[in-house]
Amino acid sequence: MHYLTIELMNALQYQKKMENNIPKYYKGKNGYMAKDVAANFNLSYNLGSAMKYILRAGKKENNPAEQDIIKAMNHLQFELDIIKDDTI
Repeated sequence: MHYLTIELMNALQYQKKMENNIPKYYKGKNGYMAKDVAANFNLSYNLGSAMKYILRAGKKENNPAEQDIIKAMNHLQFELDIIKDDTI
């Protein structure tokens, strides 16, 4: 039992450390993280990536908003391509 408690404490400490290392441009003003929103909505990889790029547009240092918007558009196009392929 003691071993499990130590393992749980280590896991919680690791999780907190990882959360503290997440760049601010991936967190909203209320602390919500893009990856958690994407998971909560069961978004596909491409839709989740598009959302992530839109949410961080203009917030990442040395990364113009236009670059993130173009990346988001690319991922949306990738998703549309998958949808179109599934309907053929």
